Amino acid sequence: MRTWKKVTIGVGSVAVLLAGIGTAVYRSHKDLVTVQTGKVQRLDLVSVVSASGEVKPKTYVNIGANAFGKITKLFVKEGDRVKKGQLLAQLENVQSAADVNATRASLEVAETDALAADAALKTALADQERAKADADRMKQDWDRAQALYKEQLIATSEFDSRKNAYASAAAGLAQAEARIVQAKAQKDSADRRIGQAKANLTRVSDVLQKTAYEAPFDGVITNLPVREGETVVIGIQNSPGSTLMTLADMSVITAEVKVDETDIVNVAMGQPAEVSIDAIPKQTFKAVVSEIGNNAIVRSTGVSTSQQTTASQEAKDFKVVVTLTDPPQDLRPGLSATAKITTAKRANVLTIPIQALTVRSQADLQARADEKGAVQAASPQPAASNSKAGDELQGVFVIRQKKAEFVPVQTGITGTTDVEIVKGLREGDEIVIGSYKALRTMKPGASVKVDNTPPKKEEAAE
Repeated sequence: MRTWKKVTIGVGSVAVLLAGIGTAVYRSHKDLVTVQTGKVQRLDLVSVVSASGEVKPKTYVNIGANAFGKITKLFVKEGDRVKKGQLLAQLENVQSAADVNATRASLEVAETDALAADAALKTALADQERAKADADRMKQDWDRAQALYKEQLIATSEFDSRKNAYASAAAGLAQAEARIVQAKAQKDSADRRIGQAKANLTRVSDVLQKTAYEAPFDGVITNLPVREGETVVIGIQNSPGSTLMTLADMSVITAEVKVDETDIVNVAMGQPAEVSIDAIPKQTFKAVVSEIGNNAIVRSTGVSTSQQTTASQEAKDFKVVVTLTDPPQDLRPGLSATAKITTAKRANVLTIPIQALTVRSQADLQARADEKGAVQAASPQPAASNSKAGDELQGVFVIRQKKAEFVPVQTGITGTTDVEIVKGLREGDEIVIGSYKALRTMKPGASVKVDNTPPKKEEAAE
């Protein structure tokens, strides 16, 4: 065989060999997925619910107008600290003060009339006693006159005179008894007029008292929308009255925040929290959950669902109040605040990064099992199985023999970046944590290439 033929055959053999090797390499890399991995490790995990809201005093009151009138004097200004019972404002009270004086005078007249009626009653009682004594004496004379007249010992004129005297005494007694009844009626009427005058005095005194406004508790004037000389009105149906000022008890400060409906189930009374206030940067304040709302609030309108007549599919929040344990002195109501509520703590538990969690359907897992020969497609399915092909399982991809095997897991509490694993993994297992695209598209059992080098800036931004 000639030399050039040998060379040609050798070159052809090498080309065929290289093509076979290239084909094998291509096929081996065709389904290869580049992933980032991490380890299942034990950590101390803290579950935190974050919510925003505003600072509010636990106790505050809007002092509204209790009477119609003009403000004659304001004794405080916004920001003043006041004590309980301190006079805050005064409305004009000329008419109400005059009504009080007139009613008090009427009461004094009624009391004087009652004293006179009482004296008249006592006089009537004394007259009754005298009339009764005269009647008794005249009856005795009349009885003796009857006996003497029968014995013919006295003249008829004297008998008639004693008879008439007795009748006159008896009439005088009846008249005295009638005057007692009249005096008692006058006394009762005078007492009732006193009660009426006292009731009127109470009413007009209340009207007068409502022209002066006192502090119901110690606090700070946080809002003063009125000025001296303005006229205020009381509220009526469907028309609110004038608000003179807002008094807040700043000794107990709270932060009222709105917690998302998906997190409210984890919030409980007494849980610790940390509050950060936008106006006081780089500082956090300890707090504790003191109130949890029962009605959801529609996020877009701020209206409670109990006040709506139709159902709404909008996002909803729940009101949660946390009480600051050591609030600063310069806090003001309405400041924006963010509360981070610690809902659970776990020490030394198995954890994985949150992004490692993914879901796969039963159909994907079934197809993988058929490929491995664990479950034949023609084999009958158990009748008691409750799983469906469309059901999804939560799990992670574990690296085993350079392949990503999907392992269902049971999770516990969720921290800021990690989640607790209750069942399904062991400490030290290597799991897939990225990329996001790989976790979304990777099939169970896929061959993987581990690349844990930091991503480039462009890739990170993407």
